[in-house]
Amino acid sequence: MKIKIDEKEVRGRPKEILLEVARRNHIHIPSLCYKQGFQGLGRCRLCIVEVKEGSRTRVVSSCVYPIKEGIEVFTNSEEILRLRKDIIKLLLLRTPNNPYIQELAQEYKVKAPQRYIRPREMEACILCGLCVIACEKLGTNAISLIHRGTTKRVATPYDDPAMDCIGCGACAEVCPTHAITMEEHDGKRIIWNKEFNLVKCSRCDKPYITLEALEYMYRDLPTEKDREHLCQACRRKDLAGKFKEAAQNISPN
Repeated sequence: MKIKIDEKEVRGRPKEILLEVARRNHIHIPSLCYKQGFQGLGRCRLCIVEVKEGSRTRVVSSCVYPIKEGIEVFTNSEEILRLRKDIIKLLLLRTPNNPYIQELAQEYKVKAPQRYIRPREMEACILCGLCVIACEKLGTNAISLIHRGTTKRVATPYDDPAMDCIGCGACAEVCPTHAITMEEHDGKRIIWNKEFNLVKCSRCDKPYITLEALEYMYRDLPTEKDREHLCQACRRKDLAGKFKEAAQNISPN
């Protein structure tokens, strides 16, 4: 399937999302609420582009727009730049001190009107909802979006330590603005006002996962519990070693 993005002809697969096609072809479209492996949300609207189909042109969110044969896409037209600047301005008003949003504002030369800025010294959340979806996909549902309007935010039930939270850190990992804090020290992890003991890697002895998360992973695999528990670094080394061994065992043609 052929389409054009900024006058460049690229190929995509049927039903593939426009943002994914652009990124695969090294065409930059800014986004906040998109994360590979998640279904597009279209909430932050930062990834808007103009799509021309026949004689019709419209503005769409590229993270939720499935491509069609023959469409033309413009990622930085005058209209798109104007709208994108307005979106960044609103984000800047909500999170004036967030480094990531400040970088976007500098890139697009946006300044928020001082008279509208309210004191939000610690605010970094843009309400994209990625953290909530990550927690839902994991199956714990420990956090959710609560309230409406200007008081809307992500929280645990009653802001208390969530009973269902396993301290996996998936919510912090997907957060685009680093709004979710996760502290680790002395073999413990603190997140969402809850403290967890960390389990050490079987090889390097580095604390890397909470006991609750490990038990959750192996809850349906009791025979796996006695296997080595490896951190990401040791797991990568293990896989690299196996690939190297497999390559050495392949006989030359």
